[in-house]
Amino acid sequence: MKILLEFKVLRSPWSIQTLCRLFHQYHKTFAPLNFSDYEAISRCEQEVPEYFNFASDVLDKWSQIEKERKEPSNPALWWINGKGDEIKWSFEELGFLSQKVANVLSGPCSLQRGDGVLVILPRLPEWWLLYVACMRTGVIIIPGTTQLTAQDICYRLLASKAKGIITTDVLAPEVDSVASKCQFLKTKLIVSESSRAEWLNFSDLLKDAPAVHNCVKTKSQDPMAIYFTSGTTGYPKMVEHSYGSFGLGVFLCGRYWMNLTPSDIMWNMSDTAWVKAAIGSVFGPWFQGTCVFVHAMPQFDPGAILNTLCRYPVTTLCSTPTAYRTLVQHDLTRYTFKKLRHCLSGGEPLNPEVMAQWKSQTGLTIYEGYGQTETGIVCANMKGMKVKPGSLGMASPPYNVQIIDENGHVLPPGKEGDIAIKMDAKRPFNFFTRYVDDPVRTASAVRGNFYITGDRGSMDADGYIWFMGRSDDVIISSGYRIGPFEIESALIQHPAVVESAVVSSPDPLRGEVVKAFVVLSSSFKSQDPKKLACELQVHVKKVTAPYKYPRKIEFVQQLPKTVTGKIRRNELRNKEWGQN
Repeated sequence: MKILLEFKVLRSPWSIQTLCRLFHQYHKTFAPLNFSDYEAISRCEQEVPEYFNFASDVLDKWSQIEKERKEPSNPALWWINGKGDEIKWSFEELGFLSQKVANVLSGPCSLQRGDGVLVILPRLPEWWLLYVACMRTGVIIIPGTTQLTAQDICYRLLASKAKGIITTDVLAPEVDSVASKCQFLKTKLIVSESSRAEWLNFSDLLKDAPAVHNCVKTKSQDPMAIYFTSGTTGYPKMVEHSYGSFGLGVFLCGRYWMNLTPSDIMWNMSDTAWVKAAIGSVFGPWFQGTCVFVHAMPQFDPGAILNTLCRYPVTTLCSTPTAYRTLVQHDLTRYTFKKLRHCLSGGEPLNPEVMAQWKSQTGLTIYEGYGQTETGIVCANMKGMKVKPGSLGMASPPYNVQIIDENGHVLPPGKEGDIAIKMDAKRPFNFFTRYVDDPVRTASAVRGNFYITGDRGSMDADGYIWFMGRSDDVIISSGYRIGPFEIESALIQHPAVVESAVVSSPDPLRGEVVKAFVVLSSSFKSQDPKKLACELQVHVKKVTAPYKYPRKIEFVQQLPKTVTGKIRRNELRNKEWGQN
C-alpha cells in the first residue's frame, strides 16, 4: 500500500506525459471496436469479435479519451480507508501501474499465459491492479475471500492447479501451513510492507518493474477467470468465465441496470471474492468510463457507510438487501447524501418493506437485480421501468427468461416453476464456459433448450419474475452462497457430533441463516447445550470460512430417516420455514 501511495507523484504533468510517450512508443495495440458496437454485440445483433481483451480494448481506449479531453474528469479508481489515506488514479495511471504489475507477474513471478493465480486480498488498490494485470498477461485470476481457512486455501490450490497465490501477511501463515501439499504452487507473492521468507514482495517488485508491457492478444472465448461457488453437494465448484463473457457480457448491465455514465461515481460494496465485484467494481463501471469508488472498510459499519455517502460524491450505490435492512434501522432523514441518485441491490431477495422504508426516508428507489456466478445479471429492474416491489424485474438482454416445468415446458403466467434461460442454437456468449474438470455437472445444468438456474419462481402477465426460493439446498445469507455439505463435513470432525443436517432458517436481518440439526454422541449429551453450541460454532469457524458457521444449532435425538441427505434437508427446511 505504501508504494502505491508514493505513486501519487505520477500526477505531476511532466512525469505522466513522459511515461505516456514511452507507453505509446513501445506498446503494441490491437484495433479496438468502436464503443457503439458493444451494444449491438451485447444484444446479439452483431457477432462477437474473435479477439477481445478488456484491458487493451476498453481501459486503454478510455485512457486515450481521457487525454484528449480538455476539462478535468473523474478518476478511474478512488480508494479510501477511513483513516485518512486516499488514492485517485486516472485511467492513464491505472494503465501505467497495471502494466508494471503485468511485468511483475510475467517476470519475477514466472506466471505464463493460461496459468492460474489465486488472489486473496481485501479491498486494497492492489486487487484492481492485479485484476487488470492478469488480463494483460493472459494469467487466469482466481479470486478468493479473506475469510478462507488453510483448509479452504489448500482445496482451491489443488482443485484449480494454480501456479501462484497472492495475499497479505494475515493469510500468508495459513498458506505456508499447506503449501507443501500443493504440488502445482510455484510462486507466492505477498502484499505487505514487510518481507517474508520464501515469498516475493509485491511492493519491492513493483518499484523495479518495467513501465511498458505488451498486452497479450486474447480470443473472446479464452479463459479469463475462475470463481469458486458453493453447490448443494460436495465442495465449491469452479466456474470459468472468458474474456467475452466477463468483458463484453457486462456492457448492457453497466449501461442500463447500473445506469452509469462517465460523470458517475459507483460504490459497489461487494467482497472482492465474488462475481458481483467483477461486475460492479470492474467491468460494469469501467466499460462506461465510470469512476469506481472503494472504501476499504474491513467490516460492515452502517455509520461509516452513511457518513461516506454524505461526505463523498457517490452517485450510484450497490449493496445487499441485508445492508439496506441494517441501514433503514437508522434515522436516514438525519443524513444528507452528497450526490446519491441511483441505488442497486443484489445477491439475495429484497423485502418490499425494506424498499419502502428506504424510499420514504431517502426518496430513492432500490433497483433490484438477480444473477448468478455462471450467468451474470439475468433479471433486473432497469432505470425508467415500473418497479414492482418484491419482483426481480424483467429479463436482462440478451437473455430470454422463462418459467418451466420439470419436462422443460414453458409455464403460463402465475405458475411456479424453475427460473430458466432459453438457449437457442448457440450458447449465450455471456454464459460461463464450464464447470472446470466437471463435464457432467456442466451438462446437467441444461434441460432441453434451457439453462436451469436452480431457483424457483413465477412470471406475471407483464413479464416480471418473482422469486420463490432455491430448488436445491444452497443457503444464501447476507449475499453469501453457502453449501450445507461443507458445514456438515466440518461438524462431523468434532468428537461431539455423530450426525448433522444443515438447512436455511428465516432471519429478519439476513433473510436466512445457517441452522444445524445435530445428533450428539452419548458422552456429550450431559454437557451444557449453550456452551456446546458455542464450541461447535467456534470449531466450524476454524475448519472453514467463518461466514459459513451455523448461527443456529438445535440438538436432536435423531434425524429424519430418509434415502438421501437432500431429502432429509428438504424435510427439515420445510419444517423450519413452516411449510407442509
